[in-house]
Amino acid sequence: MAGNNSLWAWPVLIVLVFPVAIVFAVLGRHFPSAGGVAHFVGMAFGSRLERVTGWLFLSVIPVGLPAALHIAAGFGQAMFGWHDEQLLLAELGTLALVWYIGSRGASSSANLQTVIAGLIVALIVAIWWAGDLKPGEIPFPAISDIELPGLFAALSVMFWCFVGLEAFAHLASEFKNPERDFPRALMIGLLLAGSVYWACTVVVLHFGAYGEQMAAAASLPEIVVQLFGVQALWVACIIGYLACFASLNIYIQSFARLVWSQAQYKPESYLARLSPRHLPRNALNAVLGCCVVSTLCIYMLQINLDALIVYANGIFIMIYLLCMLAGCRLLKGHYRALAIIGGLLCLLLLAMVGWKSLYALIMLAGLWLFLPRRPDKATLTPSSGL
Repeated sequence: MAGNNSLWAWPVLIVLVFPVAIVFAVLGRHFPSAGGVAHFVGMAFGSRLERVTGWLFLSVIPVGLPAALHIAAGFGQAMFGWHDEQLLLAELGTLALVWYIGSRGASSSANLQTVIAGLIVALIVAIWWAGDLKPGEIPFPAISDIELPGLFAALSVMFWCFVGLEAFAHLASEFKNPERDFPRALMIGLLLAGSVYWACTVVVLHFGAYGEQMAAAASLPEIVVQLFGVQALWVACIIGYLACFASLNIYIQSFARLVWSQAQYKPESYLARLSPRHLPRNALNAVLGCCVVSTLCIYMLQINLDALIVYANGIFIMIYLLCMLAGCRLLKGHYRALAIIGGLLCLLLLAMVGWKSLYALIMLAGLWLFLPRRPDKATLTPSSGL
């Protein structure tokens, strides 16, 4: 447990992620594609590494999505006392809800995400107001008192909260004006998310709502009960669940668009087809099918949630690193400098994850060695970059 060190960890993490976010925004603005990071990597280094990157992103499904589903279902545990099979059914029901939203198009998802963000901010503001929290009373530890091992451990797990830039990149092509709207939405989302996470951390530390005996999803509901009474528990649980659902929805829709993008190599294939609404519904069905299988396997094997998050983080950081390398090749001037800085920061984050980053390295090497080859597309030379 990082304790008060986490009050510094969030600002540090925002600073670390900022150059990475800017590079994502610039690449998404100029090269919008459903392929996302894989598309950027393909433009820079060829179709083979593009496919490897795409499959690397998809390899998050068996380790990352079950963890996120478990956190979402945990709000049912806090509200109704659910356990075991009941939580599993809640996770499967969440996947069904993602399918319904995804089948209605990107605009439905965008509207839902906006409503959820507003509810989260409103809940945090209400807790700060009712708890009489004042900025001057926040217990920031002195710089000399920060425990670096605890800070690094916190950063490696908390990075999970900022992954989403690479998922967002897959949706760039669906903006009406990607060159204007995509960077704006990405940067606003980054700052809003960072502020909300930090505010939540202050609240959790202030009320002592953490520890080995308390599930992560139970912290805010516990605080809401203290401040507003048991009758308000359902409000906190619903908003908490919706917050997790928002992340799951973005990721699964992004996975579906990536699968569809990769399937364009064979336009007549099942996964390359679009629905009458021009949505990659077949790809969405395939992704959700994989989610169901992996969720059932995780449930039966009783695999630790924290381990899943850290393994998934290794994959995300590796994808970010590949994107930064693509930015070094495709971009010019200060944007290229930011890509270099972002790449170095990704290497630092991999080091923080430690030996568990081997999962990402093994997956990358395995995909490069064993993924069937296709004719390579022309790569973009540095001189033709931005």
